[in-house]
Amino acid sequence: MALLLSTRDLSKSFGARPLFSNISMSFDDAERTGMIGPNGAGKSTLLKVLAGLEPSDSGEIVTRRNLKLGYLAQSDTFPEGATVENVVVAAAANTGGDEHEHHIAAAILLDKMGFKNFDQPAAELSGGWRKRLAIARQMIQKPDLLLLDEPTNHLDLEGILWLEKMLLSSNMAFVVISHDRAFLERVTNRTVELSRAYADGYFSVNGPYSQFVEKQAEYLLSQQSRQQSLASNVREEIEWLRRGPKARGTKAKGRIDQAHEMMAELSELKTRNNQGGTAGIDFSATDRKTRKLISMVDVAKSFGDRPLLKDVNLVLSPGTKLGLIGPNGSGKSTLIKLLSGQLVPDSGVIKRADALKVVVFDQTRAQLDPNQSLRHALSESGEQVVFQGRAQHIVGWAQRFLFRTEQLDLPVSQLSGGEQARVMVARMMLEPADVLILDEPTNDLDIASLNVIEQSLESFPGALVLVTHDRFMLERLSTVLLGLDGRGNSHLITDIDQYLRWRESTEPSADKPVAKAASPAPEKPAVKKLTYMEQRELEKMESAVHEAEEELATAHAEAAEADWTKAKAIGERVAAAQAKVDSLYARWQELEDRASAAKA
Repeated sequence: MALLLSTRDLSKSFGARPLFSNISMSFDDAERTGMIGPNGAGKSTLLKVLAGLEPSDSGEIVTRRNLKLGYLAQSDTFPEGATVENVVVAAAANTGGDEHEHHIAAAILLDKMGFKNFDQPAAELSGGWRKRLAIARQMIQKPDLLLLDEPTNHLDLEGILWLEKMLLSSNMAFVVISHDRAFLERVTNRTVELSRAYADGYFSVNGPYSQFVEKQAEYLLSQQSRQQSLASNVREEIEWLRRGPKARGTKAKGRIDQAHEMMAELSELKTRNNQGGTAGIDFSATDRKTRKLISMVDVAKSFGDRPLLKDVNLVLSPGTKLGLIGPNGSGKSTLIKLLSGQLVPDSGVIKRADALKVVVFDQTRAQLDPNQSLRHALSESGEQVVFQGRAQHIVGWAQRFLFRTEQLDLPVSQLSGGEQARVMVARMMLEPADVLILDEPTNDLDIASLNVIEQSLESFPGALVLVTHDRFMLERLSTVLLGLDGRGNSHLITDIDQYLRWRESTEPSADKPVAKAASPAPEKPAVKKLTYMEQRELEKMESAVHEAEEELATAHAEAAEADWTKAKAIGERVAAAQAKVDSLYARWQELEDRASAAKA
């Protein structure tokens, strides 16, 4: 292993607020470091300081001679009018050499990264492909150490898997800031959390994210124990000091000095142990007892000539936690707009329970007024909120979501992405819901906040519809997954591996025979009345559904108590129980519809 870069006593403040202080750490050529930490800890700023894009307030950075550094920013900007090829060729020129060689190298790399049209203007790329191009711009320069700031932002699942494969197959060292726990687990061999909760300003573990979680718990527990022990000793020293010891003797002077040192250490420990705050999140449900909240029967939706959804059949009942998975543009947002009533289907039927309360977390955060103060974004009156029937002052409510009192009069536009996400969550908590729809809730949230959200959603008794690229959250929360392929096809699945196999089987290929045009569908026969046995089946359906839901609740309870590493092992049982409930609801709907049609 060879040392690439090290820092000594690096400090940086934002105005009067310190981001990090006296950071001394190093990175070598064998390390693939994942950097995590609470929002506002200064992770992005530290990366910019390491890249030489921002100065530190104090301290120094020492690098290996002729070290080649690469830096990938969160936002991707390209020269106006530049094509995909132009962007990469211009970056290759920084390495010296012949222009013809640059074009060849750029073509090879772009083809490897999945680009088909090298002449496409960079400005026309979607967010995910802009991110790929920004990564290509860094890779062509063959850095010794690549610094990546939230590279999974704007990437769909396929894009994230591609990025994992690319990083794992490269020989370079890298430091990556990410809140994607599955991504960190796959690609890193060292984890560093930047936080003032630690004596050194950070905590480092040689190992992936799962090993970090274990070591961090041990460290924080020992730090809490140290605080309790020190507090007991300080109380004894304070009593001794109150008795007025004479300080003439050397021994007495030493004990007085030691007492003051212990009090200073205790104060510092309390400060550090209070740094690890997480937002207090608790979603509220209505008291509805209805078994079927939303049902979709043969629902289809197209935009122009492009089918996004075909023949979708779903039932959402209390306790259902539906995860939607598919590439960008596959119809996930369209489906949640159909569920929430913002769109109507081209065909098929959507039935909702009477006075259904649906609450939506919108990834665009369009509900937030950027000119509104934080105070009024959290509360219309700006003075208090009413949560679960109890009034709470706005200051206490803001602190629950880790906002400082002095932030209350700041406009929303000056809040960070993570802070805006916490505002959205705070507003959702004030609205009791039958159905919660979360569209990319994980964007910009730190890992501690993600854990708290997951714990609250696990206990939410209503129905949940979740759209996220966070595989960890999907597999932890979802009782069933609905895979979408972007060509209108959908498929109920139990886990992400099964989704990937399904996607591969449905991918169009030149080797596969072209399907013949389907013959016109025959006219549907008239609706038949229920037979005697079907009528008996309908009469017993409610009790059958109730029994199946009890089985599902038992499976959920076992899943909630299981360690997260074992969640996948019991996932099949939960999925089977959910599939049984959904099948019974679908059959119930079919029998009721036939009975109603026969009477009409």
